[in-house]
Amino acid sequence: MCGIAGWVNYGYDLRLQKEVVERMNQQHSVRGPDAEGIWLGNHVALAHRRLSIIDPEGGAQPMVKYVDGRKYVITYNGEIYNMPELQAKLQTLGYSLDTRSDTELILTAYIHWKDQCIHYLNGIFAFAIWDEFRQELFLARDRIGVKPLFYFQKDSTFLFGSEIKSLLVHPLVEPILDEEGLAEILVMGPARTPGVGVFCGIKECKPGHFIRVCRDQVIQKPYWRLTSQSHRDDFETTVEKVRELFIQAVQRQLVSDVPIGTMLSGGLDSSAISACAAQVFAQEGRAPLPTFSVDYVDNDKYFATNEFQPNSDAPWVKRMVQHIHSNHHTIYVDNQELLDSIIPAMRARDLPGMADIDASLMLFSRDIKKVCTVVLSGECADEVFGGYPWFHRKEMVNAETFPWARLVSQRLPFIRSDIATRIRPLEYVEARYQEALAEVPRHAEDDSYETKMRELFYLNLTRWMPTLLDRKDRMSMAYGLEVRVPFCDHHLVEYVWNIPWSMKAYGGREKGLLRYALKGILPDEIIERKKSPYPKTHHPDYLRTMQKEILKLTEDPKSPLFQLLDHQVVKGFAEQDLSQKHFPWFGQLMNVPALLAYWLQLNEWLKEYQVIIR
Repeated sequence: MCGIAGWVNYGYDLRLQKEVVERMNQQHSVRGPDAEGIWLGNHVALAHRRLSIIDPEGGAQPMVKYVDGRKYVITYNGEIYNMPELQAKLQTLGYSLDTRSDTELILTAYIHWKDQCIHYLNGIFAFAIWDEFRQELFLARDRIGVKPLFYFQKDSTFLFGSEIKSLLVHPLVEPILDEEGLAEILVMGPARTPGVGVFCGIKECKPGHFIRVCRDQVIQKPYWRLTSQSHRDDFETTVEKVRELFIQAVQRQLVSDVPIGTMLSGGLDSSAISACAAQVFAQEGRAPLPTFSVDYVDNDKYFATNEFQPNSDAPWVKRMVQHIHSNHHTIYVDNQELLDSIIPAMRARDLPGMADIDASLMLFSRDIKKVCTVVLSGECADEVFGGYPWFHRKEMVNAETFPWARLVSQRLPFIRSDIATRIRPLEYVEARYQEALAEVPRHAEDDSYETKMRELFYLNLTRWMPTLLDRKDRMSMAYGLEVRVPFCDHHLVEYVWNIPWSMKAYGGREKGLLRYALKGILPDEIIERKKSPYPKTHHPDYLRTMQKEILKLTEDPKSPLFQLLDHQVVKGFAEQDLSQKHFPWFGQLMNVPALLAYWLQLNEWLKEYQVIIR
């Protein structure tokens, strides 16, 4: 993976703006530790930081290619998984490829098919191509939104970058929050509405969209959408098709010129990927597959079973390592190190985020990078196949809001009354919820319950899953680790989208269809294991430290947090005995300690990013 950035302005010569472009590029240094490059034209500047995965010698960027006397330049972040087929097709069409890199492949595909090139790509990507003859910039983001792409437009200036921080260093971009940004941070966060960049003027290229920048206009359009239709396959055919699509996705994503492994929690999703990958390694005569799990120092002393985390991972990881004979690495996160990483995790995300859940993944990624540059992860199987409690519990299915934020009203007492008056928190959430429902591709043959479940899957795929993909991208790329997500393969997502709920919930289980499809690939006890999410710390010191830190903020009259939150309400809350207080304010894992840590991140974010409340 890499970091990309750029600037278009038809009004003056950007060849004189190298210093600004270099500053933008430097913001992505951790995303691309292996190389950097800048290309300057009359009205465009493209920048790139590289993490070398395929063809380290031939894939330098920005890459320039001439065809029939016309010049094309690309800066690109991602991986293309159907390279052999696409190479063969382009060569048949008469194009020569001078490298083995997917960078040249995408550029050549654009040269031939122009805007339609994205339909030929299977992978995760965000790229920008400057067409010198047309004097146009073409940008695109992968269908699911695994790779990030933000932009800023003002008058004749168009800027883009992999991360928000690359835009904020440009002199035209100010860190301003208006009502939309405030509402995103205070009531939607750590989720984020698709397309919204939180800061005024900063937007996100939505998943499955492209942007065309011309002299007289900037156009963003979708090139891919989920399509609802009748599912005609019987159950056994469906099972075979799911198994086939899943195995193909894993196999395609094991291509790499650098060391590659898998994350392994002993849960259904990561175990399935690891088992398939280990089989490929064995068939190809490679050394045992490197696998990685994460745990916390002393968690065995403090782990307590609850409805969301029914058991710890360690015994299940051990069973899978024995089953696939992997070269396993258990990475332990120290509680103090976790605490010290809360603010660095915010910097990596550019926004307050999932607090300790972010920080632990960042530390996990740091230690994986010591062994591998690429890993496959089980992210997003729950969204695709229906694994979360809110797919299965009546009160959550019928919540009539985002199910991971059902308790948003409990946030309201903490928000300053003047801010609440401005942003109208509950109205904002309701508007965003209705906006999402309006996008759902309907199907006339769905009954009322199937309609409801289709809505729920759409919310998860387009509103919840991006939060986890943002987390995975920023925390892993903070240490130059590439994470691939086979369950986001668009062929698999498209097929499963139209499978009826009765099949998805086979046997009355979460991800029942996927469990059945994995028989023969995984041990039965792994298949039957109850879902347990990403591990988190249960150490009581974490909560105590968060309380102390928030109380310190209440004693500091300069704490920017209290521009947004009510000082007395926060102070009274933090002074309580919170050890038994249960407040799942976001998703399954983010309870009281994470709420305090979110406030801590928010305070530091307001300070470090010099945020202006407008």
